[in-house]
Amino acid sequence: MSAASTRERRAARPANRHGAAALIAAAAVVTLDQLTKWWALEALADDRVIDLVWTLRLRLVFNTGAAFSSFEGLGPLLGVAAVAVVAVLLLNRRLVSGRWSAVATGSIAGGALGNLADRIFRADDGFLSGAVVDFIDVQWWPVWNVADMGVVLGGAAVVWAAYRRDR
Repeated sequence: MSAASTRERRAARPANRHGAAALIAAAAVVTLDQLTKWWALEALADDRVIDLVWTLRLRLVFNTGAAFSSFEGLGPLLGVAAVAVVAVLLLNRRLVSGRWSAVATGSIAGGALGNLADRIFRADDGFLSGAVVDFIDVQWWPVWNVADMGVVLGGAAVVWAAYRRDR
């Protein structure tokens, strides 16, 4: 075996290990997201609202658009965009420079997949037309869910990792 092929195998190992971290993070976000949405659909039916602390409350909302209810009714386009984002994130090893950036990348992918699952499995008007289940309401920000948390927190972590890497 040549020295070059040995170096290539060693270089591939961390990427594979980090790839596993990304997949585990994505699976964890999707699972937690879908479980909490299932709970919300059961517990918050019939316009029930659960007040928690200060302005934080749980209230069921169905969103056929994107963040802040923008792009209302463009579910199929948003679903295709989510598939593209997940593919780029999980297949582009250059984005993953370490374990934490892999977890962050996996969280973004998991969030996109969690909301994509809603668009697929809650559709009754056609391809990817289902509404995303949102239920975390702070009353001064749009209502959101665990998938949205994965996207936002994962995105912030990727930016932070890129900032740290450039220093």
